[in-house]
Amino acid sequence: MPVSHQIRFCTTTALALAFAALAYNGATFSGNSVTVEAQAPQVPPIPAAGPLASPKSLNQIGVPVEATRAAVPADNPQTPEKIALGEKLFFDGRLSVDGTVACSTCHDPARAFTDGRPVSIGVKGRTGQRNSPSILNALYNSSQFWDGRAKSLEEQAALPTINPSEMGQPSLDAAVAQIAALPEYEQAFHHVFGRPINGTDLMRAIASYERTQFSFDSPFDHFIAGDKAAISDSAKRGWDLFNTKARCNKCHALSEDKRDPTFFIDKDFHNIGIGIVRHNVVALACKAEQEIDSGKIIDVDKAAIQSETSVVGRFLVTKKESDIASFKTPTLRNALITAPYFHDGSQATLWDVMDHYNHGDGVKDPWLDEDMQPLALSESEIDDVVDFLATLTSSEYQQLGAKELARQREISRINRPQRDTARAFGPKAVQPKPARSCVATQPETTPK
Repeated sequence: MPVSHQIRFCTTTALALAFAALAYNGATFSGNSVTVEAQAPQVPPIPAAGPLASPKSLNQIGVPVEATRAAVPADNPQTPEKIALGEKLFFDGRLSVDGTVACSTCHDPARAFTDGRPVSIGVKGRTGQRNSPSILNALYNSSQFWDGRAKSLEEQAALPTINPSEMGQPSLDAAVAQIAALPEYEQAFHHVFGRPINGTDLMRAIASYERTQFSFDSPFDHFIAGDKAAISDSAKRGWDLFNTKARCNKCHALSEDKRDPTFFIDKDFHNIGIGIVRHNVVALACKAEQEIDSGKIIDVDKAAIQSETSVVGRFLVTKKESDIASFKTPTLRNALITAPYFHDGSQATLWDVMDHYNHGDGVKDPWLDEDMQPLALSESEIDDVVDFLATLTSSEYQQLGAKELARQREISRINRPQRDTARAFGPKAVQPKPARSCVATQPETTPK
């Protein structure tokens, strides 16, 4: 073959391979132009169960034994067999419509039962609207999900199964039929419940496993138990700041006037100024009020995961104006290893979180929580609070926590997008007054 033909052949072959690669990745062709279409994210591999997934011991330092036992409902008592069945289901992709997504996809034990992404990814690479909260210590919550739309872990377990952007089953009955077709599960459910598989028992098994995931035994727990050398002097200063100048206890304690070394939640919902500028929250609240029936939890769930109305938060559930853009206070235990942060995964590091609070973000938010205000924390004080938060990392995650703290500290030295020193040391901004009208303006008509 002449050299010119070889060159032409090689060039043509290379172009063909390039076009083939583009086509494989979702490109379309029109004449001589190539348009590459946006691709859905890849569905990640399902995390396997491992040592970190095992049910936890009541012998951990700091575990509230009575509260843990009280979290078990009378109609779903714990048994070893039920817990084992729930764990198997938690890691089984066959619960999803196409076998690609399990509960552990969004709640990976290796990441403290989160997924490390800003928002969750479900079947067919469909992305949700919210960050996956940890399962760890969820048994102590008075409600589940960021907006509290589920009252129990049983109710919580059912909703992702039938959400089109999560596990994608058309109904709970469809999920039951899919699992019931597997002899291993048919036998297991008969053994545990004494009857054929049904939706209620399916969710009871998963919830029973989730109630075994209480996580304590952190350096801070050892410090509270009397080991004064368990945490650094910086972390000790951070614990004091947490309960005083930094005002963290306003939300992350059961009571503002008594230090809470156990739960770090107030079982309430707050608007902390996240997303109020990026989204037209007033219009979305009106849309939610008109289109979403708060009495139908499935409708609320779809709006929370699939719709832009997700940003109105607790308002989806209550339709109370004071709840617009309010979200549940999350636990701070193992927070270090559950980045990114907040309900939308918008903050990359704990330093970003502290900067957000330090300058009292949300000046354009008429529903901002009254406790949001500039804190005037110095850089060293922010470091102290972060060092304290790192001590809430449980013993089984200590190695991961050390690496994550070093990673976030390095990022904080070169990138602090939330830092605003002038506002942090300035007066509290005057908030706009709440004003919302869902009455559309009617166009004027001129009589003919």
